[in-house]
Amino acid sequence: MRYLASLLFIVFFVQSATSQTYEVGLMAGGANYIGDVGSTYYIAPNDVAFGVIAKWNRSKRHAFRASFLYAGLDGDDSKGDDRRKERGLSFDNSVKELSVGMEFNFWDWFLYDGKPQFTPYLYSGLTAFNYGAQAIDASNQIEAYSDKWSFAIPMVVGIKKTLGRDFVIGAEIGARYTFTDNLDGSDPDDRFGTGFGNLNNNDWYVFTGITISYTWGRIPCYCAF
Repeated sequence: MRYLASLLFIVFFVQSATSQTYEVGLMAGGANYIGDVGSTYYIAPNDVAFGVIAKWNRSKRHAFRASFLYAGLDGDDSKGDDRRKERGLSFDNSVKELSVGMEFNFWDWFLYDGKPQFTPYLYSGLTAFNYGAQAIDASNQIEAYSDKWSFAIPMVVGIKKTLGRDFVIGAEIGARYTFTDNLDGSDPDDRFGTGFGNLNNNDWYVFTGITISYTWGRIPCYCAF
């Protein structure tokens, strides 16, 4: 009996150490764009952003992550440097992104022992997003002429901690390097006008905000069926 009890303890410990936990929750905060119109600050949220997030904590150090995010983006030359203020352009846009990738925890993240957990993390992967392609019209205003899809590389840094046994709260800043230079009308299709600004650099956008998620899961059963 003592041998059997020891064996059961070892099995339970191994199962606990490889347990899998799921999270689903909300993202909310602000967004800003980095490009050829308006402010040149990298982190300066000036529009709303919100979405949903899901994670599969595959181990103590990494998780597979998927999210959907809506972010408003705008730029105004009156908030830029003197040269941009003299030009006087502005635009409004928005992105709707789907992102999948991997989150890496700097410290062990284990949600089954009932102890408070805290760790910084990094996230990257691949993002696909829908946006309004822009161009300068006859009245020297930037207007959207078409909905388009493009891709981006997310580069996210954040911190997270548990709230009791069932919830996790986090804060993150995430830049998206996009594969387009036309969130702001600076590089439209030829038939819609000519470009301006630095056409050798693509646009970026940044999400700054918080996440809160509900956690659940079970210790997996290593059965034959």
